[in-house]
Amino acid sequence: MTSGNRIAIVGAGIAGLASAKVLSREGFPVEVFDRAPDVGGVWSASRRYPGLRTQNSRNTYHFSDFPMPEDYPRVPDGAQMQAYLERYVQQFGLRENLRLGTEVVAADPVDSGWLLEVRDETGIHRTSCDHLVIANGVYSEPAMPEYRGADKFQSAGGYLCHSTDFHDAEWARGRNVVIVGYGQSACDIAEAVSHVAASTTVVARRLLWKLPRKVAPGFDYERLMLTRMGEAHFRYQQLGWFERFLHGGGVSFRDSNFDLLRELATKQTQLRELDLVPDTRFEEIAQSTFSLATEGFYEQVRDGRIFVARDSSITEMFGTPQGPAVQLDTGEHLPADIVVCATGFQQRVPFLTPYIQRQLTDDDGNFRLHRHILPVTVPNLTFAGYNASPVATLSAEVGAHWTAALLNGRIPLPAAEDMAAQVEDRLRWMEAGTAGHHAHGTAVTPFTLHNIDEMLADLHFRLPLRTRLAQWIRPVKPSSYRGLGERKHTGSDKHAPPTEPLYAQPQRPHADHR
Repeated sequence: MTSGNRIAIVGAGIAGLASAKVLSREGFPVEVFDRAPDVGGVWSASRRYPGLRTQNSRNTYHFSDFPMPEDYPRVPDGAQMQAYLERYVQQFGLRENLRLGTEVVAADPVDSGWLLEVRDETGIHRTSCDHLVIANGVYSEPAMPEYRGADKFQSAGGYLCHSTDFHDAEWARGRNVVIVGYGQSACDIAEAVSHVAASTTVVARRLLWKLPRKVAPGFDYERLMLTRMGEAHFRYQQLGWFERFLHGGGVSFRDSNFDLLRELATKQTQLRELDLVPDTRFEEIAQSTFSLATEGFYEQVRDGRIFVARDSSITEMFGTPQGPAVQLDTGEHLPADIVVCATGFQQRVPFLTPYIQRQLTDDDGNFRLHRHILPVTVPNLTFAGYNASPVATLSAEVGAHWTAALLNGRIPLPAAEDMAAQVEDRLRWMEAGTAGHHAHGTAVTPFTLHNIDEMLADLHFRLPLRTRLAQWIRPVKPSSYRGLGERKHTGSDKHAPPTEPLYAQPQRPHADHR
């Protein structure tokens, strides 16, 4: 492609905005479509649930060249995060590239690129582009359970919704609330509404391990998930030298560290006293996403403001003379004026034709993407934000540079059959390591730095040795990657930072499957 080719981006969340900024600076005319009235994706006011906050601190959750405002708290809330993304749009002049309140309802491949049907307040229109970037995110299409008796429940005055449609804790004032799920959003919402609701019940089919933000003095969540040392404790597909030690001769050291973290987390959140100890291994805390302990959640459970119905599911909804209610598979009946389903998302792209969708995914719905970006068999198409990680801003930004280099012919790709084989190997490894609980959409947690390293290796971008060494014990700093956007891109690497061998350069004596 040349810099004059038109690019359409679907989604104005973190990945879509990063792609728009990087690609427009590469000279591509860019148009960004989003059905929401504001930017932000999961942070949009149209989707924010009460209690929503970033998992990371403001020191790690920002773009490399645009730090969080100094007056932000250590952990920004959803409104602050959305405001930060609005400032990003303003700072880099992206407003004219945005078409908000405009949904892409169909995208069909044509010889010259893609023909799009978009719907805004004036109706349905057609437009076209040479290349399509799908940045709709892995958290865009709510997955709603189908409950027997839901119509009777709603006729009796019950309110049934997904977490993305529950925006205000005040809706729960004086009401009986049931939240389905035990992930981050379920616990965030439960804690928020428990202060005003008549009763708050969390129906948890499967308990998950949750790590407090600060586990011990000098050790917090970011030390585990955003350092090379912490990441090395989880078994990656290809192992570096220290990882081979941790998963070989040093496995007892690794296991002892996990045992210590499990014990610290258990004591701090009083899981034994509350009968909420999960029956899974602690390292499963990061199978495709990562769950922090919501501040105040377990305290509210202890104080009787939240009840957790563990190992349970809703089997039926109905109306009674006393009001709407639900029945659990334990036989228990619960009054339920509001049922909030924090049940995740369908990882699909509904505006693509079934034929294209079949080319993109396997029989289990797994997206088959090289580097979590490039489909092997569908031309003029890339994905952004499908390498979802705890540092989504940085992952998306590096992914945008990878896409820009691809479109400008600066990334030599493996043969199609080799890429397909690599993708299949990765999917088999993910399936084996997570018992099918990985994100099909996809995600790289807990292997954020590995994924970034692989993209940087393709881009021939070298972090200074002192930075890579610091990342072993200190959480990653997005500003360390600022040079990726500042350097002048040419066919050669004469402008790249100097001289050191890439940490990211993969060593592949064999493929290890966890």
